[in-house]
Amino acid sequence: MTLSGQTILVTGATGAIGQAICASLAREGAKVVIHYGRNRAVAEKLLAAIGGGGWCLAADLSQAGAATRLWEDAEALAGTITGLVNNAGIRSEVPVDAPLDQWQAVWEREFRVNFFAAVDLTRAAIRHFRQVGGGRIINMASRAGQRGYASNAMAYGASKAALINLTKSVAQSHGSEGITAVALAPGWVRTEMAEAFIAQHGEAAALAGIPIGAMAKPEEIGELAAFVMRPSQASLNGAVLDVNGGSYLR
Repeated sequence: MTLSGQTILVTGATGAIGQAICASLAREGAKVVIHYGRNRAVAEKLLAAIGGGGWCLAADLSQAGAATRLWEDAEALAGTITGLVNNAGIRSEVPVDAPLDQWQAVWEREFRVNFFAAVDLTRAAIRHFRQVGGGRIINMASRAGQRGYASNAMAYGASKAALINLTKSVAQSHGSEGITAVALAPGWVRTEMAEAFIAQHGEAAALAGIPIGAMAKPEEIGELAAFVMRPSQASLNGAVLDVNGGSYLR
């Protein structure tokens, strides 16, 4: 029970990766604040599945101010929070030949959910962690944020690259306060997002370039997130951990 006594907020917790992260955290003894956008039934089912150790909170992270309110609600419920997992994310497509207003709307929403919500939560977390003796932040980045991405989904890759830079900035600026940050950078993970891509482009397109010939399982990401949250792993501060099957090497 390496995370006994910890309380960790996980955004986007009702997706496949979010559920796996919550399950792993709970197995190691943490209480989890389960964030969901709309599907309360899934959130409550997840809370029951992990033994009821935590709370469920709703927030539409595409709305300005929602992330800060989410943190305030979590703090009111849990009291002391020791960790934050910025896992919520969307992947939208828009061609460069789309009308300008459509192009801008996709980019703005992508950054609002994938990055600006994480920025506001990170700010709130740092201010809270200063009062409680430190804490840890995990940002769910992506292989796409490291090597670039397809033209019609550049907003996704750019938002994930921004998350990586945010992670490094927090690590350098606040590590001395006991506040550390790590980014996880998966390639393809077997989720609804991956299944939607496969439905459109075929599984061979998703697996192309992955030496092990398989996508990561959500449980792999969950186990890694729980490991990163261990108090013994403070020296991982600032790391970007690749989980891509060898499809991007640096």
